[in-house]
Amino acid sequence: MDVVFFGIQGSGKGTQAKKLASEFGYDIFEAGGELRKIAASGSELGETVKRYIDEGHLVPHEIIMKVVSEAIAARPKETQILFDGIPRDESQKKDFDAIMKNAAREFRCVHFLLGLEEAEARILGRAKDQGRADDADTSIIRRRMQTFTDKTLPIIEEYKEAGKVVEVDASKGIDTVYSKLCEAMSN
Repeated sequence: MDVVFFGIQGSGKGTQAKKLASEFGYDIFEAGGELRKIAASGSELGETVKRYIDEGHLVPHEIIMKVVSEAIAARPKETQILFDGIPRDESQKKDFDAIMKNAAREFRCVHFLLGLEEAEARILGRAKDQGRADDADTSIIRRRMQTFTDKTLPIIEEYKEAGKVVEVDASKGIDTVYSKLCEAMSN
C-alpha cells in the first residue's frame, strides 16, 4: 500500500520518508524535490517552475499533476510509493485520488503534527545548514505555512473523515518520531 505524508514545512516528513524508504523499500515521490529538479533543468518549464518557487507560490496544478501521473506510470505496480508534498489543495486531491484510482493504487496518509513557531525555527536552521535560499526568507516561509493551513489542512481533514489518516507528533527527536511513525503504520 502506498502512503502520503502530510505536515507543515519543517515537520521532518522528508527525513522520516528517507528512513521509512530505506527500511521498508518505499520509492519516494517528493513533490518539492521533483519540482526543484525541473526548476534547475534550465528548460522553459524549469524557468516557469523556478519563478513560482522563488516567489513562494504554488506551482500550477496542471504541471504538478502531469509530473505525478507520469511518475506513477513509470513505476512498476508492485513498487510501494511514498508521496511527500502532494496533494496540497482540494483540486490536487481530486485529481490525485482519480490518478490513484485509475492506477488501482491504495494509499493511506500520515500527518506529522508540529507547531508553527517550531516549524519556522527548523526551516530557518535548514536554510543555514543547506543553503536553500527559498528557506531563508521569513515572509516566504510564513506564506507557505499560511497556504498549508488554508489549503492543505482541509484535505487532511477529508482524508481523516474517510479513515485514511494516522497522526504522529513531530515535535520529538528524529528517532522518537520514527518509532511513533512505525507504530502508527503497523496499526
